Amino acid sequence: MFRYIVRRLLQMVLTFFGATFIVYALMFAVQDDPIQALVGERPITESQRAALTERYHLDDNFFAQYWYYMKGLLTGDFGTSMTNRKVSSMLADAWPVTMRLALLAIVIAATIAILAGVVSGIRRGSIFDNATLVITLIVLAMPIVVLAPLAQLVFGIKLGWFPATAGKNATLWQLLLPAGVLASLVVATELRVTRASVAENLRADYVRTARAKGLTGARVIGVHVLRNSLIPVITLIGVDLGALMSGAIVTEKVFNIPGVGFNLFRGIRTEDGPLVVGFVSVLVIVFLVVNLVVDLLYAALDPRIRYE
Repeated sequence: MFRYIVRRLLQMVLTFFGATFIVYALMFAVQDDPIQALVGERPITESQRAALTERYHLDDNFFAQYWYYMKGLLTGDFGTSMTNRKVSSMLADAWPVTMRLALLAIVIAATIAILAGVVSGIRRGSIFDNATLVITLIVLAMPIVVLAPLAQLVFGIKLGWFPATAGKNATLWQLLLPAGVLASLVVATELRVTRASVAENLRADYVRTARAKGLTGARVIGVHVLRNSLIPVITLIGVDLGALMSGAIVTEKVFNIPGVGFNLFRGIRTEDGPLVVGFVSVLVIVFLVVNLVVDLLYAALDPRIRYE
C-alpha cells in the first residue's frame, strides 16, 4: 500500500505540472489584448499599458511567463489577477461558496441515484425501471447550458417555487435549485451504475446462499446486496467531482453565485490569465487528491483489492 501511495503521489505531481502547462498554454494562445479586455471600452494611456505589461510580463515569451508563474506557485503565490487582486484571496472568498454548492449537489445526486437505482435493479423490467431509463436518457441529452437557464425560468421566475438567483451568503434553500441543476450532470450516470450493480449482485451465488439460509429479502438486500453494489457508485461519485466543478462554471454564472466557476467564467471572458490558471491549478489539486482518497476507500470497502 505504501509503495502504491508513493507511486500515485509521483503521478499526481506529473499530472499537476502537465495540466497547468496545458492551461497556461491555452490562455497564452487565446490572449489578444488582455489589458484592453480588462478595461473594456474605456481608454487606457500608454503609461498605464506599459506598467501593466511590465507587471504581468506580457512582453516575455510563453516559457518565460510560465516560469514566472511556476516559480511563484511553488512558493505558495498564486499570482495577481489583472484586476490587481491576489488570486489567493479570491480563492479564499470563492472556494467555500462552490464547496457548499458542490456538496449539496453530490448529496442530491447520490440520494436520488441510490434510491432509484436500487428499486430499478430489484424490479428490472417494471414500469418504474423503464421510466427511470427514459428520464436518465433525457437528462443525459440535455446540456447544462440549456438546463440551467430553463430551470431558472420555469421554477424560479414563472412558478416561483425557488429563488431565481443566489448570492455569496445564500441559504440552503436558495442553493437548492442550482444544486439540483448541477446534480443533473451526474445523477443519471450514478443511477444507471447503481441499477446495473444491484441487478448483477442479485444474481450472485452469495445471494442465493443467503436466501437458502432463510434470510429475509430485506436483510439480503440491505446487508449483502447494497453493501457490495455501492462500491462502484462511491468510486463514481469521486470521479464526478470533476464534472461538478466544470458544470459549476455555467451554473454559478446563471444563478449569480460568486464561486470558483463564476470567477473562472469572468477570467476567461476578460482574458485574465493569472486568475484562470490559478483557479484551475487548485481545481486540479482537489481533483487529484479526491481521486486518491476514493481509490484508497475502494480498497478499504472491497477486501479483494490489494494495491502493490
